[in-house]
Amino acid sequence: MYDITVPAPEGATSLARIGAILGEAGISLEGGGMWADVAHYLVAEGDAAAHALECAGIRGVVVRRGLVVPLDADVPGALGRIMTRLADADVHLLAQYSDHGNRKVLIVDDPDAARAALS
Repeated sequence: MYDITVPAPEGATSLARIGAILGEAGISLEGGGMWADVAHYLVAEGDAAAHALECAGIRGVVVRRGLVVPLDADVPGALGRIMTRLADADVHLLAQYSDHGNRKVLIVDDPDAARAALS
């Protein structure tokens, strides 16, 4: 799975456009959100998503491999334990959000080190 980072300077208007472009390209959004004028979405085909957006005139799209990990959302402190393991392994977290299956999506500088820290 891939995280696509997309500039969304016009809030809902930007997200409407992004959603329409990706929908027309047959690309499903498996999770994500928007913070501070930047949208992050989890997709199966990162390059195809970036291509569709760029062909529609949206610039600045970044594609990164996302690390999808289980999260015991009903267990207090679960997120803190995951983040502590990443921090202890000197993994830099760029973004995190949940997917539609209640798993954590982690965008990190070193996916291999993150996988090792969380295994």
